[in-house]
Amino acid sequence: MTFPDLPAALADALTQRGYDAPTDVQAAVLEDEARGRDLVVSAQTGSGKTVAFGLAFADQVLDGDGHVRPAIAPAALVIAPTRELALQVSRELDWLYRPAGGRVATCVGGMNPSQERRNLQAGATIVVGTPGRLRDHLERGALDLSALKAVVLDEADEMLDMGFREELEEILDATPEGRRTLLFSATMPRPIEALARRYQHDALRIATTSGERGHGDIAYQAVTVSPSEIENAAVNLLRFHEAETAILFCATREKVRHLHATLQERGFGVVALSGEHSQSERNQALQALRDRRARGCVATDVAARGIDLPSLSLVIHVEIPRDAETLQHRSGRTGRAGKKGTAVLIVPYPRRRRVESMLRHARINAEWIDAPDRDAILAKDRERLLEALLQPVEIEQADRDLADRLLAERTPQEIAALLVQAHRAKLPEPEEVLANTPEARRADQKERHRPGFEDVVWFRMDIGRRQNADPRWILPVLCRRGHITRNEIGAIRIGPQETHFQIPRAVADKFADALRRTAGDDENGGDLHIELSPEAPRDVARRARKGGKPGHGKANAPFVRAKGGPKKGFPKGGKGPGKPFKRKPKPG
Repeated sequence: MTFPDLPAALADALTQRGYDAPTDVQAAVLEDEARGRDLVVSAQTGSGKTVAFGLAFADQVLDGDGHVRPAIAPAALVIAPTRELALQVSRELDWLYRPAGGRVATCVGGMNPSQERRNLQAGATIVVGTPGRLRDHLERGALDLSALKAVVLDEADEMLDMGFREELEEILDATPEGRRTLLFSATMPRPIEALARRYQHDALRIATTSGERGHGDIAYQAVTVSPSEIENAAVNLLRFHEAETAILFCATREKVRHLHATLQERGFGVVALSGEHSQSERNQALQALRDRRARGCVATDVAARGIDLPSLSLVIHVEIPRDAETLQHRSGRTGRAGKKGTAVLIVPYPRRRRVESMLRHARINAEWIDAPDRDAILAKDRERLLEALLQPVEIEQADRDLADRLLAERTPQEIAALLVQAHRAKLPEPEEVLANTPEARRADQKERHRPGFEDVVWFRMDIGRRQNADPRWILPVLCRRGHITRNEIGAIRIGPQETHFQIPRAVADKFADALRRTAGDDENGGDLHIELSPEAPRDVARRARKGGKPGHGKANAPFVRAKGGPKKGFPKGGKGPGKPFKRKPKPG
């Protein structure tokens, strides 16, 4: 399929860029039924959608002769979620519309706002910007939307996820009636549909995403590992694939910081992107990736939005995405513009079912595999080395002289072995990973128990996340109230309304007695309600989902009370109808 009839200037620009046929999304927006209408387009990142919406609003920007319509204000506005994406869109539209006389102005954070205002005053055909900076120019009177004919929301779902709803509504409310509104989004959650209903009229829905999987050019894999070996699996995946550029996704900036330091320590050339990095640091990190001084990037979801790296071929989900949409957004950084990519999810054993459900929801068929071990990585290294050394090369005379001298001193086999060793010395060492067998998993679970916490009793207290519960002040309170040390407190699980914690069975009676004696001592946290938990926190969460009542599951063991003394004989696992240790104060 070739491009339909286009203005000569746009057709020439496409030809010079090597475009000979439209992508699916480009062809869809150029259909007769789409011309002049509001559009809601569901298209994956990297599918050519920037050129697609550039072609879609050509009728509103160009006159009948294919030249830019003379105007005192912009004819088209493109809103993007991040600075990087806005700059990328601006570059694409610049080469597309420059032959027709179009001028593109960019308005993004981190740039000189005075220079942006001068560019707007000088006359811009198309304005591309981020929501915050565009609203700032709008409120200052620098951005005139009175002559606007088309507005594009690129990656609209991400903008709503990032909290830009208020800015988007203010900008859209300032646009004139009758302008076209084009929504481009990889996913279509309910907030996007609500936005479409409010600001669009008789919109045409276009979906170019595959029905079989999230992205046809991405191979999905899922690697099951022990929770304690997630970082080792990430190291081995990087070594196994040896991608030209890779990105590793984490959920928090703290995890980004830790994994970045871990990979650097192991000899990987990686950079980091998270909310704690300034715009200057982001620019330096991205430039290092483009210059190949770094081959990997550890990033959070928000920090990586809008990144476009043509050489990116591997995405590793070090921490599981929160939902199917996030999975698709992360993975969409690779497999762009017809190139192939690989997305790998590192899945701890206990969370496999959740990931399987997420993959089904995203209609992604992932291959479940084991993490590559040392032998598999070394075998790959040998293949890559042989492929590199057997490539035809041009040898200068000085190199031939050096080779002759080496052959005089060493055998060809020794020289080849030294060459292999020199190549291998530049590569980070693979990690030993646990075998994916039930026996190995059970052994690993047993090893990860803290000494002395093989047999524990669960207690609970009547505060949770909603009361700002935090282990940093919970631990000292438990030590003062229960007359124990920090080392005698096991896992702490903070829920919405209550907190559970472990005490070794050997000291549980002593701990319970101390709680009774210190109840009411406000200076030592005696106002907190602490009691034996009838259930472990996992059972509590399961019962809450089913709407059950505490103490009514078959997992609850009978509670034994010693005659004439305090409660004794905690049941195994700490399950039983426990009584509160704190007495209610008498009235008055």
